[in-house]
This record gives sequence, structure tokens and C-alpha cells, in this order.
Amino acid sequence: MKLALLFPGQGSQVVGMGQALAASSEAAKRAFETADAALGRSISTLCFEGPDAELALTFNTQPALVATSMAVLAALRERHPDLPAPAFAAGHSLGEYSALVAAGALALEDAVRIVELRGRAMQDAVPPGEGAMAAILGGDREAVVALCDEARHGDVLEPANFNAPSQIVISGRAAAVARAIELAPARKLKAKPLNVSAPFHCSLMASAARAVETALASVAFAKPRFPIVSNVDAAPHDEPEVLRSCLVRQVDAAVLWEQSVVAMADAGVTHALEIGPGKVLANLVKRIDKRIAVLSVGDADALEQVPAFLG
Repeated sequence: MKLALLFPGQGSQVVGMGQALAASSEAAKRAFETADAALGRSISTLCFEGPDAELALTFNTQPALVATSMAVLAALRERHPDLPAPAFAAGHSLGEYSALVAAGALALEDAVRIVELRGRAMQDAVPPGEGAMAAILGGDREAVVALCDEARHGDVLEPANFNAPSQIVISGRAAAVARAIELAPARKLKAKPLNVSAPFHCSLMASAARAVETALASVAFAKPRFPIVSNVDAAPHDEPEVLRSCLVRQVDAAVLWEQSVVAMADAGVTHALEIGPGKVLANLVKRIDKRIAVLSVGDADALEQVPAFLG
């Protein structure tokens, strides 16, 4: 058995996440208290009580998800202190920060502060309504790149998330995304507009990447206890300065999630735990590579399933 820890990104948030665990686990409670103190506001109350519209704001969602994932992991380690050491960790976009905290490369306090800034910078990079994203279903990388080439018309339009086979998200100027949606059926592709506040993971996020780079320059990174498979190159890294660089590059680069999962499977990973709310990553892993068995761990009931799952 070879284990990987996976951490969800934006879109997995839900009002009430982590509340029951914080009430039943001292370790989870401390994780939320640490995040609250670092931010100087109660992100835990927002996680537990909402409202949903506030939780959905990017600069709230990002620290809320990191705090919740770390609370779940703390509860997991508290409940199962003999948990096998992971071979790798990986996170989808924002989740890469959670992976770094889990591996001891980044302090939780620094992570929540940086992702709050990251969320604001990403939101501010493009005026509201000028950017968009869409999921393209049914095509491989070449098909989606060709669609972007046809629809671009001089605007920014790029593949942004390689989530699973035949599920690639595109990102760019709203007009270009709209053209791609219109052109998709002729290429035997399905296109679904996404309800997002900005065109993430494309070159329109360059100013946000620079803001994150500046903020990360003063943050301490340590050598992780296990490698982190980075979004930007789907490769494992354990050098602090490389990990720092990857966090900067991922802001305006595509998320190579499908490739990351395949890389972990090729390296012998047999089991994965999705740590945090929802089951988005577990569902993607099941579509990407059946060599990896995956369990979503987001509440007390799931914690109890871990020993049997790991065998």
C-alpha cells in the first residue's frame, strides 16, 4: 500500500464544513483557532454558519478551504496516530497550499494569510464580467487547444484545468469563451459555462501571480516530509525554493490534475485520501486512473472508515 493525500480547491466549499469535527476533535478545533488568529477574523464562523454568498467570495473561500482541510487532517491524525506516512501529497489549485501545510513545508498561519491575498489578487486581476471559464467535455488536449485557437480572435483564451479525460476547463476573455461555447458543437464537443468570479489559471492572472510572488518572498518554506506533486508540471518536488516557485507559477498556468494523478499512479500509489469537504477529487481520480483507490474524508463518519480502507 502506497498512500497519497489529496486536497480540494475552490468549488468544494459548503456552509457547515468542519463544524461537527471542530466540536468533537480538539485537534480540529485548534486548527480553526490557528487560522482565525492568523487572519484576525473568524473564518471558522464563516465555514460553520455562512452565509453561502459570503463563503463563495474568492478571498473568503480560499482561506476557508485551507483551514477546513487542515482541521480534517488534524482530526484524522488525532484519531489515527498510526496513519501510514504518505508517499506524496497534491492539491487542486488552491489545494496545493493545504498539501504544503500537511507536509510541514508551510505553516498554516502563513498559508491562510497568503491564500486570502491570493484570492483578492485573482479577483482584482480582471474587472467583473470581462473574464469567463467553461468546461469542455468530450475532447482531448489537442481538440480543446484547436477550439481555443479557432475562438480566440486575438483575445486571451487558454486551457486552464486538465481535470480528467475528456474534461478540460478553458479560461479567458468573456467574448472568447462565449465564441468557444458556440463553436464547440461543430467539433463534437460539449461546453458548459462555469459560475466563477474570474478567469482563473490563464495569462489574465499575471498581475495576481506577481502579487503572490511578492507576498511569498517573505514566507518561510521548509523541506517537506514527503514530496508535493505540483499543479504546474505534474512532478514531485521537495526543495523549498522550487515549491515556492510552483505556487507563483500556478496562479496563471494550467492545473495539470489528470497528469498529476497519473504520475502518482505510475510511481506506485495505490490508495488516496481526499482531505476536506466534498468528493470532487475522489470522483476525478476514479475517472483518471483506476489503479488508485480513493476515499473522501471530510467528517467524523469518514474518519472511522479510514483503517478498513487502508487495510
